Amino acid sequence: MKIAIAGGSGFVGKALTTELLLQKHEVYILSRRALQEQKVDGLTYVNWLGANDRPELQLEGVEVFINLAGESLSSGRWTSARKKQIVDSRLTAAREIKRIIAALDTKPSVLLNASAIGYYGTSSEEIYTESAIKRPSDFLSDTVDRWEKEASDAGVRTVFMRFGVILGDKEGALPRMLLPYKLFGGGTVGSGRQVLSWIHIQDVVRAAIYCIEHHALSGAVNFTAPNPVNMNAFGSTIGKMLKRPHWLPVPAFMLKLLLGEMSVLVLEGQTVLPERLIQHGYSFAYPELEDSLRSLLA
Repeated sequence: MKIAIAGGSGFVGKALTTELLLQKHEVYILSRRALQEQKVDGLTYVNWLGANDRPELQLEGVEVFINLAGESLSSGRWTSARKKQIVDSRLTAAREIKRIIAALDTKPSVLLNASAIGYYGTSSEEIYTESAIKRPSDFLSDTVDRWEKEASDAGVRTVFMRFGVILGDKEGALPRMLLPYKLFGGGTVGSGRQVLSWIHIQDVVRAAIYCIEHHALSGAVNFTAPNPVNMNAFGSTIGKMLKRPHWLPVPAFMLKLLLGEMSVLVLEGQTVLPERLIQHGYSFAYPELEDSLRSLLA
């Protein structure tokens, strides 16, 4: 298949591109700075979001669009300017993807649009599946809601990949979580009771391809492992894997001082289950945290 990916240079985009190329698909990476000098069989870079860019001229015949584009949530304090960048980058990318699709003579079969479990808000008691409709009014949930609505009328089957905390060996949240333990200073973050809904990067890639291949899947799909854990259990498991103590707590007030509003990403939990993936027959490669960490730390 011909598959176009916006945001292909990020953590998920690189892992997905690698697997798609291994499966002999043709991959088109939409980039602000198309790196034509990178000659890889099956891989083409296409300029987009520039004033004079016409990516649709190179994308006729593309069967799948994957939109992963957007400013990182965790790369800086959530100042007013930073929040605007986070929101605008997502809405602009979704809007441009829709424009490109509309300009093509032959429409793709599916659009996979990145999203996040931040849609559901945080809770120490609720269990969220894709059928949950109640949302709080906070920055994360409002951002995800606007993002999904912007991408929702592309005119093709659309899947909103609501990502949990993605675990990878070199990128994502895990390397930063491991560092205190490697320095013998790891411990409970905040109360430790907040639930972390996590997923292995390999399951992100496999589940995305599963959504492409299974036409009955559309709308919101939770990309989380079926066995979330609280932060205390998560830290204890890291300590066990690394043979390091889990002893030095990080108080909530300290993280709030350091991170500001962004501290919600680690201090307030949510139990999110992948109901639709399981109902549609997806089998997780890494359903359990210990096996997941063992594969990433090997």
